[in-house]
Amino acid sequence: MEKKPHIVIFNPDQWRGDVLGHVGNAAAVTPVLDRLVEIEAVSFRSAFCQNPVCTPSRCSFMSGWYPHVRGHRTMFHMMQPDEPVLLRTLKEQGYSVWWGGKNDLVPAENGYDAYCDIKYKPEKQPRPETNLHGYDQWRGEPEGDNYYSFYAGKLEKDPAEEAYYDNDWANVLGAIEFIKNAPEDQPICLYLPLLYPHPPYGVEEPWFSQIDREKLPPRIPAPDNWEGKPSLLKGIYERQNLQRWTEERWDELRATYYGMCSRVDHQFGLLLDALKKAGIYDETAVFFFSDHGDFTGDYGIVEKTQNTFEDTLTRVPFVIKPPKHIPIVPGVSDALVELIDFPATVEALLDLKPEHTHFGRSLLPLLAGETDEHRDAVFCEGGRIHGEIHCMEKDSVTQTTPTGLYWPRVGLQQSEEAEHTKAVMCRTKTHKYVRRLYESDELYDLQSDPGETVNRINDPSFAGVLAELKDRMLTFYQETADVVPHKTNHRF
Repeated sequence: MEKKPHIVIFNPDQWRGDVLGHVGNAAAVTPVLDRLVEIEAVSFRSAFCQNPVCTPSRCSFMSGWYPHVRGHRTMFHMMQPDEPVLLRTLKEQGYSVWWGGKNDLVPAENGYDAYCDIKYKPEKQPRPETNLHGYDQWRGEPEGDNYYSFYAGKLEKDPAEEAYYDNDWANVLGAIEFIKNAPEDQPICLYLPLLYPHPPYGVEEPWFSQIDREKLPPRIPAPDNWEGKPSLLKGIYERQNLQRWTEERWDELRATYYGMCSRVDHQFGLLLDALKKAGIYDETAVFFFSDHGDFTGDYGIVEKTQNTFEDTLTRVPFVIKPPKHIPIVPGVSDALVELIDFPATVEALLDLKPEHTHFGRSLLPLLAGETDEHRDAVFCEGGRIHGEIHCMEKDSVTQTTPTGLYWPRVGLQQSEEAEHTKAVMCRTKTHKYVRRLYESDELYDLQSDPGETVNRINDPSFAGVLAELKDRMLTFYQETADVVPHKTNHRF
């Protein structure tokens, strides 16, 4: 076998899958990713997460498990010591694992020693005002229409700074220093779970002005009466109070989000340059993907939800550059893939047999151009059943009152009505079916209605499609309902 490759996991938060130049978005400024895909990487146009919020998605793509396998459905139920996490596996395989960025994966009270050699803390701390969640003067007055918009706009950097020095910059620069001084006798794994482009929507120059507002694609409009759409969406729409926003204001918000993506693209380029200068670029497998997407004004709302599955939330960027010895046909793939395919691909690169049952599938055959097909359907899930008080995320104390930035969503999640109903998505290339426990199911014809604006669940002309998708969902649950430990017990 070849020498173990170095591994870079570049993991920006809340990046929509359509904000990439190389997938045809004329407003997206992502030259680093575009060039990489042109010459030595594959970008999966139809990659989907398994839950549309941070922690459940990360638990899923680090284990290869769907959220239902162990109940990782909330922001406060993380991977326990007996559960598989790819970072720990790599450390046990002799990797020097460096982790710089947010957690949303393992219980902080347990520490990080089992999962990495270095949990990076920058020596120079960012200024307090770079935390737009805590330093929120940009919100305006509670009765105003910017209070829940997450729109901060143009950020002003200190004149002495090259950039608006926040935690993302600190972690990217820390990663570059680690690459310069990486151990020579070990393969390295670099995990960079950045915050951007997670809202609040704010970015400094030159990225703020880099986006051509005239090239932004049209927004998906808010439904006239929300008929057939999830009640959580309607509730958030009413609470966020953005109905009076003009298209010009929406364009500024969306352009700022696009600028945040451009900044991350630039930072990603700095990291690739560091690998090249260190002489290890060709021996490095690079994975670039987000945990989930963002509404960014579609349907008249911002942020995300925990149990709705619009493509704006569930479709994510997923780009892979393998080590030089791995066969690859660069470009954009239309194959349906899931984020749980990430750990399976790493295992295939290392010729590593997992010690737990999971449901990911290696993407190496797609990279090599051996096939154009991977999955017939992809799945995403979230929400809870009535009575699951521990799944209401009451730990988000600051968000349970109207002063909280996330109150429009988190407050509704604590209702025992239909809003936070448990739900699951089954999506093929042409249709999407969502089963919801306490309100109407959803069915969309993605060919004629890519914005998912017309629910066809009661349309008799789609009865055959609906039956097929319901049967496919049943098979999905039967195949993935549980996992049996590989180690057996003594009976006697």
